[in-house]
Amino acid sequence: MKAVVAKRVERGTADLTEIKDLAQAAGYEVVGELTQTREEDAAYAFGEGKADELAALTAESGADTVIVDNRLGPYQTYNIGGKLPEGVEVVDRFTLILDIFGQRAQTRKAQLQVELAELRYELPRAEAKTSLATRDERPGFMGLGEYDQSRERDIKNQIAEIKRELDAIADKAETRREQRRESGFDLVALAGYTNAGKSTLMRRLAAELDVDENEDRHPDLETTAESEDRLFTTLGTTTRRADTGQRDVLLTDTVGFVSDLPHWLVESFESTLDSVYHADLVLLVVDASEDVEEMREKLVTCHDTLYERNEAPIVTVLNKIDRVDDEELAEKREALAALAPNPVAVSGLTGERVDALRDRIEDELPDWQFERLVLPLGDDTMSLVSWVHDHANVEREDYEGEQVTLEFEARPAIIERARAKASDLATVESV
Repeated sequence: MKAVVAKRVERGTADLTEIKDLAQAAGYEVVGELTQTREEDAAYAFGEGKADELAALTAESGADTVIVDNRLGPYQTYNIGGKLPEGVEVVDRFTLILDIFGQRAQTRKAQLQVELAELRYELPRAEAKTSLATRDERPGFMGLGEYDQSRERDIKNQIAEIKRELDAIADKAETRREQRRESGFDLVALAGYTNAGKSTLMRRLAAELDVDENEDRHPDLETTAESEDRLFTTLGTTTRRADTGQRDVLLTDTVGFVSDLPHWLVESFESTLDSVYHADLVLLVVDASEDVEEMREKLVTCHDTLYERNEAPIVTVLNKIDRVDDEELAEKREALAALAPNPVAVSGLTGERVDALRDRIEDELPDWQFERLVLPLGDDTMSLVSWVHDHANVEREDYEGEQVTLEFEARPAIIERARAKASDLATVESV
């Protein structure tokens, strides 16, 4: 598939880098580019003269698709399409993103989220068709297609049904998270823009592949999390055991953020972001090789998304330091100090300074509690001792006479369970 990419901005110079990456991620070969700086035109988004130029470029390049890096209304889509060679499709930024999501959706949860986003995107267009056709009394007016007033109701009913199913999946995920915490795990989430290197960093930190956040098996768990240089490699969530030191940590990689996403699209993937919102610690991964202004813009967007609902501490990770020298890195640290006051700089690719990140994870996770148990010696006690070793950090284990003294640090939930198990042992002993 060949595509021409186009973008309009109201001021400055349009940057086509991300839309070209998105187009390539969707399987397109970009064969032409067009930009314009001006206020939005109600009929064509671009000026009509620029729309004519776009049509000529499309014909000359032999493209079968025009991808516009703006949000187009139904009338603008129709008007631009009317100028293009026959058979050429017009796709706006959000239609393209939904197409990529649809290609990458492997699990039931991801498929539902894509379907929900598609319906939310279609709803205002269905409303526009109904409103216009009702007013004009001509079905399909302006080439918008046959209208059916029941279509609006159908879309709303489908949205409600999908949300109910996603809520049920979210409830199961919350139960799973609590079970993991009760088993002694700290939950750490990777967040950040797509292509920041989250999956590569996960591979560097991961110790095992035995935990899956999704109800269905996620393809990233086959051997190692994907780390290809493309957008939306991770659409669902991938959870793996991380090697950080004393703590038992589960690290979750989530779908990457993309700039300039509308609220309805972010909402559609809210259940995926729950793994970030409900983590004990969030690692906000940023590509340190990008321009400092781009890094700042992405940090601001991520903070707006995360701080709205997230209560866990957030540690900024400046990734890909193998691509920058020490002087440039120091300058970027200083420039971004207000947004990232104490970042950790690493290279997920080479492993440079990843040990410092492991130490920081241990430092930032919620404090463990100390506990000392004196237990009667016996088979059941040895089972409890083994369980504590699996779920806590044992500092002392002494055997004297008919008693075992166990001193350890663990999450509060583990302390409570250990006390309950110890109480049961005491009750059995007294009987």
